[in-house]
Order: sequence, then structure tokens, then C-alpha cells
Amino acid sequence: MKVLLDTHTFLWAISDDPRLTPLARRVFTAGDNELFLSVASVWEVLTKVQIGRLPFPENPGAYMKQQMARNNIHPLPILMSHALHLEQLPLHHRDPFDRLLVAQSVVENLPLLSADPLLKNYAATIMW
Repeated sequence: MKVLLDTHTFLWAISDDPRLTPLARRVFTAGDNELFLSVASVWEVLTKVQIGRLPFPENPGAYMKQQMARNNIHPLPILMSHALHLEQLPLHHRDPFDRLLVAQSVVENLPLLSADPLLKNYAATIMW
């Protein structure tokens, strides 16, 4: 199964955070799933690290790339079709990173692995 990881899901999974549900942990660790992390998530992490809202190891970009390689996670670029889909999304969620992940999930037909309850208001497949 192909799955798009929400930013917090990626961070929780690489740190073995207990907030991961059994389903989320299985999806992340099952070797037969194709996992994707949006470039928007990388942007979000780096932004939050820079403004001091997210503690992270030194060289967060390099660390994220290392974790993606270690866990066989593919980068999902931000395409024009993803950005254009944003105008079709109602404002259930005001976070621009989360809205872009929803748009990518819908356009690419990828379920989104996320604990965010607000995302269930969208026409995306949310798993948790």
C-alpha cells in the first residue's frame, strides 16, 4: 500500500513515540508499504526548528534525509496540481502545511497517515 505520512507521524515514527497507534506503527514498519514524505513536511520541520518551536538534532535536513533513507521513505515533491487543488479545499484546517498534505493526498490518491482529527473533515482517506 502507498501511504503519505503526516509530518508528526514521521517524527513520531522515527523516534518510536508512544503516541503512534498500533495501526500507524504497523503501516510504518511493514516492509511491503511504500511510504512518502512530502517536501512540505521537510519545509515545516526546518521552519519550526529555525524559529525554535521544534527541538531537533544538529543538521536537521541531513538528519531527515538519513531517516528517510533508513526507513525507505520516498520524497513527494510539491506539484502545481497539488497547489491548485488547495482552492477546492474548504477551510476546515488553517495550517497551510496540513492543507497542502491533504491536497497531495487527494490528487495523488494516497491515504494520509495522521492523528490530526481536523483532517477527517476533508475528502481524503485518513488513517490512524
